[in-house]
Amino acid sequence: MPSNQTPTLKNTTFAIKDIYVPAKRRGTLDPATVHALAESMLTSGQQTPILVRRDGERLVLVEGLHRLEACKALGEETIVGLLVQARRH
Repeated sequence: MPSNQTPTLKNTTFAIKDIYVPAKRRGTLDPATVHALAESMLTSGQQTPILVRRDGERLVLVEGLHRLEACKALGEETIVGLLVQARRH
């Protein structure tokens, strides 16, 4: 691959139970947003993947808390996401 191109990230399906949500992220949760996203997912599916990073053996949520919680609310066991290289916060 030429040095001026970045590798393409690929949508992957992750088990929701395997995704760790840092405490700082949980504090930003808005139940109304979760409800609205869940309603949207029922009709249109998940439109935007979440972002997760590896931290040893576990997956840590980087972006997409409301999407993750909406999938949980709908009883989903998996979610579409991208595995990214991100620094710890």
